Parts: sequence; structure tokens; C-alpha cells
Amino acid sequence: MLSTSSLNDIGYNGLTEHTEGLSADSYFDPRNYERELLRIWYRNWIYVGRSSDVESSRAFSTFEIGDQKILLLRDDAGVLQGFHNTCRHRGAALCREPQGQLKSGAIVCPYHAWTYNLQGKLLRTSSKRHAAGFDVEDYPLYKISVTEWKGFIFVALTEEPPPFEKIFDLPINRLDAWPLKDLAVGHVLLKTIKCNWKIFWENYNECLHCPGVHTQLSQLVPIYGRGLLEERDDPNWTAHTTEDDPKFKGGLRSGAATWSLNGKVTGARFPDLSDQDQKAGHIYMTGLPSIFIVGHVDYVRVVRLRPLGPEQTELRVEYLFSPETLADARFDLRNVVDFTNLVMTEDAQICELNQQGLHAAPHLRGVVMPEEYVLRQFHEWIKAELTRV
Repeated sequence: MLSTSSLNDIGYNGLTEHTEGLSADSYFDPRNYERELLRIWYRNWIYVGRSSDVESSRAFSTFEIGDQKILLLRDDAGVLQGFHNTCRHRGAALCREPQGQLKSGAIVCPYHAWTYNLQGKLLRTSSKRHAAGFDVEDYPLYKISVTEWKGFIFVALTEEPPPFEKIFDLPINRLDAWPLKDLAVGHVLLKTIKCNWKIFWENYNECLHCPGVHTQLSQLVPIYGRGLLEERDDPNWTAHTTEDDPKFKGGLRSGAATWSLNGKVTGARFPDLSDQDQKAGHIYMTGLPSIFIVGHVDYVRVVRLRPLGPEQTELRVEYLFSPETLADARFDLRNVVDFTNLVMTEDAQICELNQQGLHAAPHLRGVVMPEEYVLRQFHEWIKAELTRV
């Protein structure tokens, strides 16, 4: 039996000290939920959608994070603008539809017709005269921070969001070999999950559940069938250093190339992927709290989370393909989406099961097991965000 120090010396990933989880009420108490909205969701970059959602001039899109309503639009110069969807007169919502096209080069409040230009400047009110001291220059729309990255739109509701390049767990150029900006959405899975948003992230960050929950996935990715994410999650990983078997090394089963029902490539392969990336079959990039991106050899999967309440979360899965793949009459979309939708549905169901047991009076907090070391990292991130000045 190796000592704790020896395990760390040889690169074992797992936890070697007893670790407890977050308090049970952090997953259902409305006060904790409101605190997380204020200190996490309203202060970090949040993924809202693809640039193609507001592709043309004067196109707009609306979005909600917690109780904050957002308006995105493309101005006549092609610049993406972001505002709170709130008129400066008495607070009415400016746009009611989730998406659309402005009828003119102005934003007109449907209540009292206050009119703004596409950069948010108030142009005129509907009043016959203005009182002394009123100046239209003092009442622009409330702007929010917006950035576009490789065809993805992110917003931040704080005046000083963290540096965007720091939001992912990998270098921001990690997926440069995938033509992310040029890909098109070929399919969307949208589900409401009856669980706290953190429950989903915890499930995402471990694979102890994989053998019992994801039978087909565990066959495609054999190391998952052992309840592990990575080679060094096994305390005895050094015993298999000379073996190439994916159940020890990770990656897809022999003969498989991507995540699909039969493991075969369905669309055109991305031409610039390295041999290592092709062998792995999946490269994950995570941007807490709202997104993870998975690069496969023939498509990209984008998963967006949005909190709807203390015990309810929206899950949106976007499947991105090259336009050439989508235009190919031989392209079998179901081969991809039926497989991964199954995996995501299994995750949703087990997350709901997790949520259902949390209200037990004696259950004050759970336990983080050695293979769940990324959960501890996630918990530390949560704690840091809640205390960040």
C-alpha cells in the first residue's frame, strides 16, 4: 500500500485527505440562491448564444439571467450592443419577443415611445415639453458588457468583469484547430432540470456515476466504465504505464472516432486537428458558471446552463457542424444527437435524483471522494467567488 506522500510524488490525481462537500442547504435555500446570483452569475461572463442569433443589422435577441432581462442587438455598423431590456422612463421592457428585427434604426419603447438609437442614446421622449433640469443626454439605456469570441456571445452584468481570457479552465486558444466561428447549429436539446445548477456541475466533474448511469458512454469511453475521468485518477496508474488500452489511458474504444451511436464519424472531419486530439475523441473546455464546449473530430457540442430557481436549471445543448456537413445529403444527424442526447438526458435524470434527497433533516453535507478531486476544485471556486470583493 503506497503512502499518501508517495501517491502525490508519482502524480496521482485523487484526494488523499477526507473532504466534505458544501452544505446541503446551499442547493435549495432561496437565500443562498440569491447570493449566488448576485456574487457569481451577475459578476462573471455568461454564455448567452451564437453570433448568428443576431447576425444582421438591427437584429435583436433577449435573454434572462436570474431576474435580470437583457437586450442584445446588432447596430448598423455591425457592432453587437448589449443593454438591460429596460426603458429609462418608468422601466418598461423594450423588446418583448425572444428574437426579431427592429423595424427602424431606433429602439422605441412600446409603452410611451421613448426612442433610443442603436448605441443606447436617448433621442427623444413623447412629452410635449421637458421640465427644467431634464436632459436627454442623462438617460441612455443601461449598457452591459458584451464580447464575441469565435461565434459565441458572452455578457457580463458588472462594470468590471474578470478578464475574458481567464474564464476557461484551459488556454483560450486550446480549440483554435476547430473552426468554431464558421460552424452552424444543426440541432438543439433544451431541457428544464429539477435540480440546483451546482448539482449539474458536480455531476459533470466526476465519473464515479458513469458505470451505473451511462452504459453506452462507458462502452465508447472505456476509462469511464472504470469510474475514472483520467489515467492518473487510478491510485495504481503506474502499473499500466506500458499499456495502450483506452480503459487505462483514456480516449475512445478501439475503432471509434467520435461520440455517436456507432462511434463512426458522421460529418466531415475537421482538417486541422492534431493526431493527439483525434485520438482523444473529445476535448473539453469549461467556462464557469455557464458553459462547457466539447470538440469532437466532426462536430462541436456546446452546453449552456442557466439557473431558473434554487432547485431548477435550464440545460441547453447546441450541436455545431460545418456548413458542408449540414448540406451533405448523406449526413446522418441522428447518429450523433441520439447518442449524446441520451447521455445528457441520463445526466439530467440522475441530477434530479440527487436533488430529491437533499432535504433530509439529518443530511447536513455530503462527502467528496478521492476520484472527485475536481468537485473540490469547483467547491473552492464557489467559496472564492462568494467572498470575492
